[in-house]
Amino acid sequence: MPDYSLSYVYVFAFFVVGVLFVTALLTVARLVAPKKATPEKLRTYESGEEPTGQAWGRYPTHFYVFALLFVVFDVEVIFLFPWAVLFRSLGVTGLIEVVVFILILVVGLYYAWKKDALNWY
Repeated sequence: MPDYSLSYVYVFAFFVVGVLFVTALLTVARLVAPKKATPEKLRTYESGEEPTGQAWGRYPTHFYVFALLFVVFDVEVIFLFPWAVLFRSLGVTGLIEVVVFILILVVGLYYAWKKDALNWY
């Protein structure tokens, strides 16, 4: 009969080694890193472009909504793949379930369309 308490010792040992390794790497990085702050290093970085305007300006949220809708509908398509693979073995019940699923997606798409969430502006 195996000794399961020894498994906990191994897990704890791996945890300790991992913590020590991460701590050592962070310590070495802090010791080796240059500490002289220059105006160039303190400047805001925006993809290599010069920053313009205030950093606290309003940002339109419809881009985020559009992206989230894309992700939601894209993930829903992933749920259709297993159904397509097992289509013949699921029979009429599987067909009815996927039709209900697609109808729910169409209702959600219609709702997003009516709320102008799909307009890019």
